[in-house]
Amino acid sequence: MNANRDPRPEYAGYLYVHFKREAEDGEQIYFALSEGNDPLHFDDLNGGKPVLYATLGEHGVRDPHIVRAPDGDRFYMVATDLCLYKSLDWDRHQRRGSRSIMVWESQDLVDWGEGRLVEVAPPEAGNTWAPESVWDSEQEAFLVHWSSTLYDDAEHEGQSYNRIMYATTRDFREFSEPHVWIDRGWHTIDTTVIDHEGVYYRFLKDERSRTHGVPKGKTVFSETSRSLTAADWEPLAEGIGLDAISQGEGPLVYKSNTEDKWYLWIDEFKAERRYVPFETDDLAGGQWTPSEDFRLPEDPCHGVVLPVTAEEYERLSTAWD
Repeated sequence: MNANRDPRPEYAGYLYVHFKREAEDGEQIYFALSEGNDPLHFDDLNGGKPVLYATLGEHGVRDPHIVRAPDGDRFYMVATDLCLYKSLDWDRHQRRGSRSIMVWESQDLVDWGEGRLVEVAPPEAGNTWAPESVWDSEQEAFLVHWSSTLYDDAEHEGQSYNRIMYATTRDFREFSEPHVWIDRGWHTIDTTVIDHEGVYYRFLKDERSRTHGVPKGKTVFSETSRSLTAADWEPLAEGIGLDAISQGEGPLVYKSNTEDKWYLWIDEFKAERRYVPFETDDLAGGQWTPSEDFRLPEDPCHGVVLPVTAEEYERLSTAWD
C-alpha cells in the first residue's frame, strides 16, 4: 500500500452508513447519500431498506464503519456482531457476547460480497463493540479498535468494565494480538478518530452513570496525540454538546469536502431524534456548535460518514433503483 498517496481526492458528496434501532430489520446495514456536496442533508438509499444483511454470528450488526485503503483501490467495512432485538439481556451481551467483528470489503462501495466473521478479542473479553479502523502510517497498517469488557476469571462472572482494545492488520484477514488501547478504570466505549495536520483527534464516550462525582457521565469527550499508539493523550474537551443534548454516545466525525469545517454527530440515545450534528471551524479548539439546518434519515444510529468522489456518488445513487 502506498501510504504517500494523496489521502484527499476531489470529493463530490458523502455516504452515511449506519444501522437502526432494535426491530425486525433494524440491526443491519443501511446507506444514505448526501444531497450533492451538502454535508448535512441525507436521503435513504434502497427505499430505506437495508443494503446488507448479517448472515453470520448473531445475525445482527451494529455500529458499521468504512475506511478507504491508502491506495484508494478498495474499502473495508467493520461492524459489531450483535443482535439486541432477539435479547435485550445486556449482562449476557457484555459477559458472553461475540468476540468477533463482521468484515466486508468492496472495490466500488456497492458490491460487498458475503462478508466474514473475524475473531479479534481475547478469551477474557465478554464483548466486542463498535469497531472502527484508521490507517497508521507509523506501522504501515490499519489500527482496528473496539471496546471489550475484560474478565479475570474464565467464566466471566466477576465485575469489570469496558476498555478500548486494538489490533493491527493490513488485509482485514490476519490481525495482530489485541492490546489495551484505553483504560480509564471505568467503562469507556464508542471511540472514533480523525487526523488533521499531523494530529489525531480521538472522541469517545464516558459510559459512567452521571452522579455528583461524575457530572459529565454518559457524554462524549475528546483528546489529541501525534501518535495513534501513544500511551498518553492530551485532554481537549469534556461533556461535548451538553448544552444542546441531555446525554450522548456513538460520535462520528468528518471534514467538509469544500471548506475547513468539521462535523461531529452525537447520538442522543433514548431520545426520539437520535443523532444531533455539531460543527466547528477550529478542530483544535474543542468547541462544537449545534448545526442549525440538517436532514438525516429516519432513526439514524451509530455509523460513519464517508466522503465520496463524483464517480462513487453516481454509482451509489443508481445502484438500488
